[in-house]
Amino acid sequence: MSSRILAHYLIETAHDPARAAEIMAGEQSAGTFVKVPGETPELLERYGARVDAIKDVESVGVPSLPGSKLPKEHDGLYRRAEVTLSFPFENIGASLTSLFTTVAGNLFELSAFSGLKLLDIQIPPAYAEAYPLPAFGIEGTRRLAGVWVRPIIGTIIKPSVGLSPQQTADLVKTLCEAGINFIKDDELQTDSPHSPLAERVTAVMQVINDYADKTGKKVMYAFNVTGDLDQMRRGHDLVLEHGGTCIMVNMLSVGLVGVLELRRHSQLPIHGHRAGWGMFSRDPSLGIAYTAFQQFFRLAGVDHLHVNGLQNKFCETDESVTASARACLTPMPGIGAVVMPVFSSGQTARQAPDTYSSLNSVDLIYLAGGGIMAHPDGPAAGVRSLQQAWEAALQDTPLNAYAATHAELARALERFRV
Repeated sequence: MSSRILAHYLIETAHDPARAAEIMAGEQSAGTFVKVPGETPELLERYGARVDAIKDVESVGVPSLPGSKLPKEHDGLYRRAEVTLSFPFENIGASLTSLFTTVAGNLFELSAFSGLKLLDIQIPPAYAEAYPLPAFGIEGTRRLAGVWVRPIIGTIIKPSVGLSPQQTADLVKTLCEAGINFIKDDELQTDSPHSPLAERVTAVMQVINDYADKTGKKVMYAFNVTGDLDQMRRGHDLVLEHGGTCIMVNMLSVGLVGVLELRRHSQLPIHGHRAGWGMFSRDPSLGIAYTAFQQFFRLAGVDHLHVNGLQNKFCETDESVTASARACLTPMPGIGAVVMPVFSSGQTARQAPDTYSSLNSVDLIYLAGGGIMAHPDGPAAGVRSLQQAWEAALQDTPLNAYAATHAELARALERFRV
């Protein structure tokens, strides 16, 4: 594999795309807007970024984004093209923060562009030696959850905020007794005055440990330890001390360094929530595609990564969700670092067959918040409806046919209509 770092972009520009790509390469390596002393051909040959490929896509008559500047001679068109740049490893080294600055830095502000999106990156194997990578991933998560031949079925504590530690524990007891595999805090619930993390961990783990003592099955609970570095380390230690098997972090809130330092400290799987990712992705002409975004956090050591869900409550298409999940399951060349994709966001029993057929894998965590909590017969029936939906999917049996002999699934299909 090349020692150069490759970055693939979709650009939109009123300029000649080849010239625009050269501007990108110069801005993000050795060049600037004018020639400067010391910018020798030898230096540029060694340290300059290269334009490796340009593929024209289409032309449009209206710019996607404001603020771009026109060339002196403009024919009224804005050209879209796919561009591949490569950067010398020597410029960056095995540094995630420098890598992010290089492939996703000032270029988004360049006036030659009315659209620019990072689509994907290819990272040299040297990064695998510099970073801890996921410590648990799919196999370790399955081992701790005790689930092997189907998806790990879970939920998010709802209401998102407002429950006391004891109320949370009471709900966890119901869910454990229903046979759930995985529970997590909502991304909004961290170490709040109404539910301090220490009290929540103590109350919830008492329930989980008691259930494990009785049944031999330990439910995985992802406690949200998001905070500053010391808070996250203390939160991790608290969960570990009480016998917990997972912690959660809001990745964008704490950043690459926060996730990395948490991984270096952690003895538990890290559940990575991508809250805020929409600001990078929602505009098709601006930002970062998840195929690129998720690689940074895989290198930093996250074990589970949220990918949204099919027919979700947000704006993302099913095709995008599936592509994101497949990316998580695809080893990075020369690095590996496969992680467990997490499907959530408006998931119910209805989406199970489509999720299985689109991904063609059971290596996923399937989270239903309202799809479990709002089941007409209560959360326990909600859990059973999800289990039954996945049984049907794995047997290639239509949901309605399976529901004829499974009451909880039937009630879920009635409650959660398309």
